[in-house]
Parts: sequence; C-alpha cells; structure tokens
Amino acid sequence: MSRKSKSRNVDRPELHIVKYLSYSDYALRMMTCDHPVPPDRYNERVEEYLRSTEFYHVSQIGVVQCQKVLVNALVERWHPDTHTFHLPVGECAVTLEDVAMIFGLSIDGLPVTGMTLSSFKALEAECLHQFGVAPRKSDCRGSGIKLTWLRDLKERLQLTDENSIQVYVKCHIMLLIGTILFGDKSGASYSWGSACLAHLYRSLCRASRFDCKEVDGPLTLLLCWAWMRLPYLAPVPREPRNFLLANRLHYLIFTWYLHRGDRVYRYLKLAHFKKALDKLQEGQFLWVAYSVDRVDPDIIPADIYMHSVIWSATVPLVSFECIEWHATDRFRRQFGFVQGERNLNHAHGEVLTGPKNLNWATATTHSFWTNRYNHVLTEELMAPQQPLDTYMYWYRSKYGDHLNLSDLAVQEDVEGD
Repeated sequence: MSRKSKSRNVDRPELHIVKYLSYSDYALRMMTCDHPVPPDRYNERVEEYLRSTEFYHVSQIGVVQCQKVLVNALVERWHPDTHTFHLPVGECAVTLEDVAMIFGLSIDGLPVTGMTLSSFKALEAECLHQFGVAPRKSDCRGSGIKLTWLRDLKERLQLTDENSIQVYVKCHIMLLIGTILFGDKSGASYSWGSACLAHLYRSLCRASRFDCKEVDGPLTLLLCWAWMRLPYLAPVPREPRNFLLANRLHYLIFTWYLHRGDRVYRYLKLAHFKKALDKLQEGQFLWVAYSVDRVDPDIIPADIYMHSVIWSATVPLVSFECIEWHATDRFRRQFGFVQGERNLNHAHGEVLTGPKNLNWATATTHSFWTNRYNHVLTEELMAPQQPLDTYMYWYRSKYGDHLNLSDLAVQEDVEGD
C-alpha cells in the first residue's frame, strides 16, 4: 500500500479569526499559551559532550512566558493561505535565518523524518537501544514517550561512565525537542532548524482559526523574532551589538521583571498591540535584522553562518509526515531582495498519510528539500527600507481589508496574562 498525501483545510479564509473580530465573543478571544517546562540545567560533567552535538546553543535557552497578548496579536496577523504575517508594510515571516540566529540550530542536513513506530513493542525496542531501559505502556502516549519518563530517567542516572553520560545527553536533547524546539510534545546530521520552523508554522495556522483556544509550538522563537524585527514592541530596549541568541533576550527580560517591574508591559491589552501593528510604518520593521550594525559578528559562532546560503530557499519544511512551506518568495525583503506579487502555488499544509510503519524519508515531496541549494533567492539587492510601490499597491489592493484590525474589532478589556 503506497503512501498518500492530503492538504489540511487551511485555505478557508472564512474560518480565520479576522472574520469574527466584529463579534464580541471572538473579539475577546484570548488563547492560552502552552509553555512546556524546559529541562533542568544539565550536569556540568556533560558540557563537552553537549557541545559536540547540534543542540548546545539551544540548550542555553529558557522559555519566555507571560507574553500571551502579543502572541494573540501576532496570530491574528498570520494567514495560512500565504504562510506570512500581513502587516501594513508588507508580508513577513519567521525564517530559517531567524531560527539559526536565535536558536543556533543546524539548518542544513537531512529532513527530520524517518520510520514511524506504531506499536509499543517497536517503541520499547528503540528505547532499549537508545537508553538501555524501556518505558511502561503508561509512560507512553500514542507512538511517543511522555516527557515525564525522560525527566525521571535523566534524574536517576549516575554519571559514572561513558555510557551513562551518553544516555544522559540523549535524555536532555529529547527534552529540548519536546519543550523548546517543537513545544507540542512531539519527537546522520538533520535539519532540526527547519523541523522546528515547520512546527511553528503549523501551530500558527491552527491558532488562526476562530475556534482555537490554545496555541503551542516554539513560542519563544516567535516572541524573540517579534522583538528582533519589531523592536518598538519589546519590553526592554536591547543592546544592538550585544544581542544574539534567545537566551540573551530571555536574560534581559528576566532582569527587567526582577528589578524594574513588569506591570506596564505585562498588563497591556490586546487592543494596544492591535493598534501598534495597525500603525506600523516603513522603517519600524527590520527587514534585515542581523546586519553588522545590529549584531556583532564576532559573537556569532562561525558554524551558524556555515550554510547561510540556504536561509532564503523556497522549500518545504519537513517534520516526519508534516510539511509546511517556507514561502520566501513572498517576503524577499527579509533577505535584501526586491519584492513582487506572489501566490503560494506549492503544496501547502500537506500531511502525508498511509499505512503504519512507513519510512517517510522516501516521500517524493521531500525532493524540493533535497535540492534546496537550487531554490535559493537570487535577485539584485535593494536598500532594506525602500518600499516597492508597485508591490505595495498590489498588496494593499489584495489584502487591505484586514490590515487595520482595530477598525474590525469591538473594544475588549482583557489583561495580558
């Protein structure tokens, strides 16, 4: 029996929350944010082992919480039919470049996919191979392991030999994947960065529906992206040349909460962020956010830039059976290119289906990612803040009816957290 593919029902604009803002029940909608508890700090004895993996940078990152209102404001601007945020200055999105610079994750590599384990027996055998111990059925959920089992195993390990240290590092990495990177309790050299971004896109698409009550996924990535690209929305003014990864911003926010108080920012209402985004002017959104005048290149590890050429690739983002499109041709200005009219013609929101225990790595839809170096953007560079009149005329004529959300929404009285 062959594998099949189908598209999720994401191209129905009548289900988007924007269509319901004029109704009081939905204008007051405030989704909760599912922030999985990140793993405890690792034992210092495994520092060098963790440094040798692709997860060292992200292991330094915590979870940014208490920003529910900003997350909701951004979700209202996300459109699944284009895979972009619709702002008054044009379309934009979280990109592979943002994932690399904020999380320090590997972007190049094989897609994160492979054989699915549909039976407890298969999962038990894999855990015995990887961890030397098998979970009970009560420690599993579907075809995955509960994070509590991994936490307990990690805490019980005595770091007495090479094997125990390696198992400890594997547990820590699995906890990172289940909390910070994917955040929805999901699970050679792989492109973990593209898989992480696929999960964010999927979460945003799901959350943009009017009947969604909770948003999950790597929300720390989303918030740090917003504060990097829209610094006037950030709770703390950042030091442009000293900011790099999410843990630096997390530290600044924690310090600000601790010593200066967070009452003003924390209790801003949704209407505030709606209006702030409605009034966004050219120059307030940083199309090129990681230039040398903003981020000191000397503090960025060299391996982050190693495969930077594919940051702009228009390719599918793969995480096992889930496929989300990295539609860079719709936000070329984030890579310094001229923007023109674009439509999302590629497979969007595709989900592979088929019999159990399939090797999803052989899916034909992954060929775009395999040939990713052939799909990078190439055009003449333009000034980062220069508006493209022809594009903006097309963009506003096509999407102008939902660029000013304050006019659509009834007034609300919902606190930030």
